Amino acid sequence: MAGVGASGSGGGGDTEMGGGWSELLNTSTKLLEQAAPNGPHFPTLQRNLDQLEVLSTKLKAKTIRAEAPSQSLSATRLLAREGINAEQLTRDLKSFELKTTTFEDVFPSEATSVEEYLQQLHEMAIVSSIQGAQKDNLKSFNNYMMQVFEDDWQKEKRDFLQSLSRLSTLPKRNTNLAGGLSRPALMPSSASSPQASSGLPAMEVMPIPNKTIIENKSSVYAGVVRDLNDARGRSLPFNPATAFRAAYESLSVDAIGSKSVTMQKVWHLIQALLGEGSTQRNISRKMSLVIGARRHLEWGHEKYIIETINSQPALAALGGSVGNLQKICAFLRVRLRDHGVLDFDATDLRRQPPVDTTWQQIYFCLRTGYYDEARQVAQSSRAAYSFAPLLAEWITSNGAVSSETALTASEECEKMLRTGDRPGRPGYDRKKLLLYAIICGCRRQIDRLLKDLPTLFSTIEDFLWFKLSALREYSSASSSSNGVNEGLVPYTLEDLQNYLNKFEPSYYTKSGKDPLVYPYVLLLSIQSLPAILYLSKEVGEEGYHVDAVHISITLADHGILPEGVGSGQKMGVMDACAEAASIIRQYGSIYLRNGNLDLALEYYAQAASAMGGGEVSWIGQGNADQQRQRSSMLKQLLTEILLRDGGIQLLLGPSGMGEEGQLKKYMMDWRSRQQFLLEAAHRCQEAGLYDKSVEIHKRVRAFAMALQTVNKCLSDAICAMAHNRLDGESRAVALIQSGSEILETARYSSEASVQDKDLISEQQIVLRQLQAILHIYKLTRAGQTVEVLRETIKLQFLHLDPQTPNVSVDVFRNLSPHVQACVPDLLKLALNCMDNVRDTDGTLRAVKSKIASLVASNMSRNWPQDLYQKVAQCI
Repeated sequence: MAGVGASGSGGGGDTEMGGGWSELLNTSTKLLEQAAPNGPHFPTLQRNLDQLEVLSTKLKAKTIRAEAPSQSLSATRLLAREGINAEQLTRDLKSFELKTTTFEDVFPSEATSVEEYLQQLHEMAIVSSIQGAQKDNLKSFNNYMMQVFEDDWQKEKRDFLQSLSRLSTLPKRNTNLAGGLSRPALMPSSASSPQASSGLPAMEVMPIPNKTIIENKSSVYAGVVRDLNDARGRSLPFNPATAFRAAYESLSVDAIGSKSVTMQKVWHLIQALLGEGSTQRNISRKMSLVIGARRHLEWGHEKYIIETINSQPALAALGGSVGNLQKICAFLRVRLRDHGVLDFDATDLRRQPPVDTTWQQIYFCLRTGYYDEARQVAQSSRAAYSFAPLLAEWITSNGAVSSETALTASEECEKMLRTGDRPGRPGYDRKKLLLYAIICGCRRQIDRLLKDLPTLFSTIEDFLWFKLSALREYSSASSSSNGVNEGLVPYTLEDLQNYLNKFEPSYYTKSGKDPLVYPYVLLLSIQSLPAILYLSKEVGEEGYHVDAVHISITLADHGILPEGVGSGQKMGVMDACAEAASIIRQYGSIYLRNGNLDLALEYYAQAASAMGGGEVSWIGQGNADQQRQRSSMLKQLLTEILLRDGGIQLLLGPSGMGEEGQLKKYMMDWRSRQQFLLEAAHRCQEAGLYDKSVEIHKRVRAFAMALQTVNKCLSDAICAMAHNRLDGESRAVALIQSGSEILETARYSSEASVQDKDLISEQQIVLRQLQAILHIYKLTRAGQTVEVLRETIKLQFLHLDPQTPNVSVDVFRNLSPHVQACVPDLLKLALNCMDNVRDTDGTLRAVKSKIASLVASNMSRNWPQDLYQKVAQCI
């Protein structure tokens, strides 16, 4: 019934609407007749059915809007008050489709208005979205954890297999090496490599399979360090940056990766900074580094241009041309493909004028390092005719243009900055502005340019190339002497460093995602020491801390570390060298701790070289302070090696003072070697390494000092026997044999002087006295008490013979301290033996009296208390 009622009401509405239309038609007819009683003045309108349908639809829509209920108008006003377009919302709702994943609108809504209904749908959509996001997060977390577990398992499996491989293939002394810096690999000797003089790594320096990146780096780098030391020791030319770069490239670890800066790129930068293979004349060392950094950026841009051309060969249309200028034109075809016909491709000049690319060509020629082509374009172009001589001077003088040239360029910059870009040609004159700013080199113009045009550079490489090209060498003293205009104060390297250092390292590395960008920027801005210190702290699987050590070696060898301290660093020349030397020394000490003395020596030699100024320290051309620092550090490091097991054999060889060992490579003068070895022997004595001290003294023919050390050890061994220590006798016997061998060698030595022979004779007497005391203790252990007393009485330095008169003689006046140390125990031993022997003729009483007299006259020596008690009992 409800449905019928509704239908009926609808039909009644149509009937009423039909009556309304009829009345409207009659009314309009009457109005027409009244308006035109003499004839129709209105034009006749003819419409087809389709047009009538469209017009009626529009009329109906207007009628609906005009008859809109008050509620609709209120809703529209409410939406307008909130800043919502009601018509736009209506159109969006018509095409809006709400998809839910959790709830379905299968139940009748309890809302009484559209707002409540939409609110319910909104809440359900939010809940559905939250639950869907939770599911996605849980799924992503599970996938991530599974990936982590898989990576950890693969790493553990790889490490386990590598450990098995090392145990089966590597030498024993290298199997204890742990991860990180504690796993530098042992490399075979390559000192005789014919490639040493060219700076290329020897053929033996190859990456070893089944090893980590750190181990392979350590292996190939160690071979280069060995070649470097060999070349420096023989005064042969060697390019360490080139050799280290070739060694790193042999690892092929940068073949796949998404990082913008790789260690291979860093090594190329270092090679360019040092200028290996090129010569820079009439410029300071600092400007030479700046030019090297600029050359590296130009090399990188050339690679970028070639890659761009190869990516779109049809558009570049390079063809068979291989000239530098042709490459620039091909690159501009790709870069300016949306700007129309370029001037070098225009054939019909009567048509629309082509795009003038003069300044684009000059800029990109300079940016790519094609200086001759840039000068050629400037000289052949009418637009850059006045710029050509400025550019020629800048190229010829390596940027050090005259003040007149700088002023001319500065005025042109001022003019362009005032006028701005030309209408219809945005951006083209910016290259002209950049070129004049480079020639000008004025701090004020450069700062203003970057302030007015902050989006001028798309990459940090372009930005740094512009800054490096524009900066000048400048000081306040030179400005006052040359009368530099305040408006033309040059842009300096310190200005660039201060600007770059305003940003944190995370800004450059993208919070660690690209870790080498920050040290790369530091090296480009000639802040080599901060770059090394930053890399040395990057301990990870990539082994950047290993690279830092060898970058230090390279820069120190060229002696440029003092130039790369950076702005704001209060550090002297020796401080910078000491920082690098410390990094190298710490790395070499890892080899030392693991028993690899060969490589420890190589790195220690480089640490001392870094302290002395690099290559010049090997030939004695450094200043006096550097030579002194190098000598001091070298002696200290060599002593560390000498004190290790196998150190004497490595440094001194099988015999002599180093003529057959490695020491001669670092100390060519035999007097220097002799002095060093004597100091090292003294260090050995202080450290309790008496065997090494004796061996070193024997090598330098200091037989008296060797005997003195033997006597000291023999005295300690006899005292040990007196206290019933088991190792005393065997140790004493070995020392007696060692002393006899020294005496035998000294007897046939032709290098001993008369004074040395006198000293040897004194120590020989001491040795024989100690040998006699040792014999007494042997008799004691054999139970021969009478023989013990007889031999004790025979000792002439004690004056215990009862048949000799009592005389007041200080028996210790000329007695060696080593013998004196044995006297108290020897006297006590004699008294104990006399307790077990019968005194038939009063001899023993006389001996006891002499012992008591001896002890009484030496009360100040603080002998053991039990000796005094024993003497008191005997009396």
